Amino acid sequence: MHSDIYFSSHLASLLKFIYLKSIRFTNFQLEQEILNFSEGLRVLGLKPEEKLAIFADNSCRWLVADQGIMATGAINVVRGSRSSVEELLQIYSHSESVAMVVDDPVLYNQILETFHARATIRFVILLWGEKSSIKDVAAAEIPIYSYNEITSMGHESHTALLHSEDARKQYIYETISSDDVATLVYTSGTTGNPKGVMLTHENLLHQIKNLWDIVPAMPGDRFLSLLPPWHAYERACEYFIFTHGIEQVYTTIKNLKEDLQRYQPHYLISVPLVYETLYRGIQKQFSMSSAVRKLVALLFLRISLAYMESKRIYEGKCLTKNPEQPFFLVSLDWLWARIAAAILFPLHMLAKKIVYSKIHSAIGISKAGISGGSSLPFHVDKFFEAIEIKVQNGYGLTESSPVVAARQPNCNVLGSIGHPLKHTEIKVVDAETNKDLPYGSKGIVKARGPQVMKGYYKNPLATKQAIDESGWLNTGVIVLEGRAKDTIVLSTGENVEPEEIEEAALRSSLVQQIVVIGQDQRLLFYDEMVSVGLKPNEVTCGHVGLVNKGHQLFKSMVEEYGLNPSLQHYTCLLDLYIRSGHLEEAENILNSMSFKPGEAICASLLSSSRRVGKSEMGVRVANHLLELGP
Repeated sequence: MHSDIYFSSHLASLLKFIYLKSIRFTNFQLEQEILNFSEGLRVLGLKPEEKLAIFADNSCRWLVADQGIMATGAINVVRGSRSSVEELLQIYSHSESVAMVVDDPVLYNQILETFHARATIRFVILLWGEKSSIKDVAAAEIPIYSYNEITSMGHESHTALLHSEDARKQYIYETISSDDVATLVYTSGTTGNPKGVMLTHENLLHQIKNLWDIVPAMPGDRFLSLLPPWHAYERACEYFIFTHGIEQVYTTIKNLKEDLQRYQPHYLISVPLVYETLYRGIQKQFSMSSAVRKLVALLFLRISLAYMESKRIYEGKCLTKNPEQPFFLVSLDWLWARIAAAILFPLHMLAKKIVYSKIHSAIGISKAGISGGSSLPFHVDKFFEAIEIKVQNGYGLTESSPVVAARQPNCNVLGSIGHPLKHTEIKVVDAETNKDLPYGSKGIVKARGPQVMKGYYKNPLATKQAIDESGWLNTGVIVLEGRAKDTIVLSTGENVEPEEIEEAALRSSLVQQIVVIGQDQRLLFYDEMVSVGLKPNEVTCGHVGLVNKGHQLFKSMVEEYGLNPSLQHYTCLLDLYIRSGHLEEAENILNSMSFKPGEAICASLLSSSRRVGKSEMGVRVANHLLELGP
């Protein structure tokens, strides 16, 4: 795969750069760097099909290491540096990795003790930083190389081979077939240990060859990159970028706002949370403006939202309309939408010139934002459409390398995930019988195509559950509704999809994240956290949801965890009793606790006692408040 990516990319454009702080590579220089890194690994004895772990975050050197490993015929095992030490060890051991590439000495020092005691490591490569920053015990027992040492080693070996006929004869890369495993990507499962997804060279090449239908980027275009490279979504996009001689600019969440303005990217490839953050940032700017400017901006935005809604209706791209309406009603809707759009169009263009042009200058993204990784909230989708920043939503999963379907520039239908990629089949089956369902039915989505994984590493049972004998991958998605595992089943047997509730709450600037859970499952996550050794803090007992359980948790902090309750613990318990109407119990705790109660909790109890007509209790609590002083 490396030759398809890098040998062709520099022919398309020799002058395009990758940025990381002060580092710049042309595509030709990047190709040479990859080949030198690859040869350095060969000199160290890395053999085809051996596993080499990469525990690092996004940078140009991550890409060099990734492609360098593949060029030797070896398999890289990828994960981010922010994962827990135990998770990294489990991935390293399960994958049977022989060595590892780590981000910097800080990460290696964190994992050193655990890995040294429980894993076999042939060598370690640091992408960044100096070996002098590593603890002495590591340097004494495990060979450690800096990034520059590996590339220098590879360059020297290449030079020697060019001048040695005998050595050149021995220097033959192992032939890599399309069905060979290129990488192991461990999924972040919600339960149990993550599973190793085996992606082949063919899987990855399918994405490279077919993403152009979604992102018709040209040499000279610029992409901004901030997602983890071990995420299949970011990885496929980076591979695609370099095959087309396009600029790649690496940034971080911290520097995103500045880099959007500085580099003015044509494309931003990110997750919905980033677009939500941009949306909130723009809304905040509106709210901080003068009253007149705020009124004008919000009025224009409403006009543009209405204009785009009308436009979607008369173009036949409105998914909220009932497709089974009588023809005359459809015709009336179409006619009204045409009239409304014609009236609103001049005002929308005025808004674009007066308001939206400033947003465009601040954000860049002159061609499109590509969203994937999770569901894009509909209100965010509509907002960017209204201000004429195109956002194309897509869907996929690690097991499909990852893209299965995405919205295309000429058919960007809001509320959808677009069309399947080329050579990709999609069908909907009944969740119970697994039988194919007709168009418009609700069921489980299955996908089949060249991008579907080879299977889960050393886990044939999980592979069989995910991919049937005909090669169909069970995506776990309920068509038209959401993810199957998100569905809440009520005691009546009715299925409830929580996404609509979450979507409504997320429209508020006061809500950043939300999750809807079943009423009788509120303690599920508490029990899970306790089972893995996490200790409850002072907030837990106040918001666990059940009075008796909350009191038990309070007691368990002393009896099971040996914690002395603080004022904050007591305050949370009092808050729980007051909110649930157990005022006598709250007063008893107030009188028995060894701490002075805070004014807020006394005021809350006083207000509650007045509301339910407990005047005597109110007097006693009022005296408590007076004793607290001014």
